[in-house]
Amino acid sequence: QVQLVESGGGLVQAGGSLRLSCAASGSISRINTMGWYRQAPGKQRELVATMTKNGTTTYADSVKGRFTISRDNSKNTLYLQMNSLKPEDTADYYCHLGQFTGLRLFDFWGQGTQVTVSS
Repeated sequence: QVQLVESGGGLVQAGGSLRLSCAASGSISRINTMGWYRQAPGKQRELVATMTKNGTTTYADSVKGRFTISRDNSKNTLYLQMNSLKPEDTADYYCHLGQFTGLRLFDFWGQGTQVTVSS
């Protein structure tokens, strides 16, 4: 089992910045992908950014150039630096870890942290 604990959410004005953190613990595989997803009220959960353990990243078009994902493998911690925040970034942000055990892919989720951007 893997446990993910997010922190760093809050209320910020448009144009401001926040940094989210996700601490992972438990049976973490040597090879995995971690990422951030978000879900706004009444909408489906969507990908924000992902990062493999070797540093390959992907970003949603809506956050490219504003958000930066990073990870500290020595601490099993994932970060999301969010700059130039917009009201449409308001959502619950979830940390995700995906890893294989044998041939089976397992997905783990954090409990979420709320980000509210006021106009």
